[in-house]
Amino acid sequence: MGKLAEFRQKIFFEYASSFLSDPLWLSPYKLPPEPGLHEHKDREFGPIFGLFDDSLPDGWGLLLMDRFLRKQDIDPERFSVLDRLSFLGESTMGALTYEPAVMHEKFEGSLDLKMLADASLKIIAGEIDDVLPQLMNAGGSPGGARPKVLVGIKNGTIISGENDLPDDFEHWIIKFNSDDDFPDYGAVEYAYSLMAGEAGITMPQTRLFHARPNARYFGIKRFDRKNNQRFHVHTFGNLIHSNFRVPACDYETFLRVILDLTKNHKNLEQGFCRMIFNVMAHNRDDHVKNFAFMMDEHQEWTLTPAYDLVYSKGPGGEHSMTIAGEGRSPGKKEIVKLGQKTGVSAGRINEMIEQVASAVERWQEHASTANVTEQTKNYIQKKIKVNRSFF
Repeated sequence: MGKLAEFRQKIFFEYASSFLSDPLWLSPYKLPPEPGLHEHKDREFGPIFGLFDDSLPDGWGLLLMDRFLRKQDIDPERFSVLDRLSFLGESTMGALTYEPAVMHEKFEGSLDLKMLADASLKIIAGEIDDVLPQLMNAGGSPGGARPKVLVGIKNGTIISGENDLPDDFEHWIIKFNSDDDFPDYGAVEYAYSLMAGEAGITMPQTRLFHARPNARYFGIKRFDRKNNQRFHVHTFGNLIHSNFRVPACDYETFLRVILDLTKNHKNLEQGFCRMIFNVMAHNRDDHVKNFAFMMDEHQEWTLTPAYDLVYSKGPGGEHSMTIAGEGRSPGKKEIVKLGQKTGVSAGRINEMIEQVASAVERWQEHASTANVTEQTKNYIQKKIKVNRSFF
């Protein structure tokens, strides 16, 4: 595809001439396939073009990487963004891979989920555990702050899954709890996935993984893999160079990008439906990297299936992305206003509100299916009730 280089603390990229002869528009807004040197000047966004930033891990993966580097007597502060991409090599989410790859320890064999979960909490607390090579190998590239691992699943066998898998294994992500989560957070996210599917939201396959003793972890099937085929995925935030750590975006921008990029009104309605769900179900961690687009084999863009749909308080108790400028108490007024501005008819808005409301009102049933505790179930129910009052 091309070459990345760093010179005097500046990042440059140049497309290969062979790629430009029949290019893919992998990042159409910020890195169009044009000849010559492209300099990354948007330093307020981040250290590198958003196209390549999507290959880098966020909080949890960076924590693992830094712990691993220190164990090898390497100062993470001296490890550049290009070093980190080389470190990942082929162990990346999405379709992009990086050469030359830095070799690091690989783990072969099956994984013990309970042991990995316990070790993840120790690492968060600052301890270096013997299981670090397993966690590094299985969880070094996923985005997000919550501990998680990439795995391959076949019947009851779980193996490390950051690269190609043996025949009949499927690519999954399994999440662990953080210290400040609900004790039954995995069950809560599973219940939300059931609720979202009923609300008309396109979801990947999800399940709860049971491990000893009585531990349950949320799992979601990866949509950037089909067998071992890779699909190009670009998060909304990195597509437009919007820093997800700075909640400064409105759903209007997201909806307009959907229509411009996909040229598909059904994708627009799907994004609109997710917005309604996030408002009603109190998912306020709806930042710009929790939405993404995927390029199919016909080089056409589509909105990816939903992910990271779960109860969350949001920054300062508000939505990460505002709805018609409202972040604390959005409701039907703001949603209708936004629909009028983005081309969603009043009739479809009402239909989506009714479908989402019907699913969210069954929160107690979905939570019971997932065996969420009564305390957690009732706490979330109160939040949902308040949100429903704005409709």
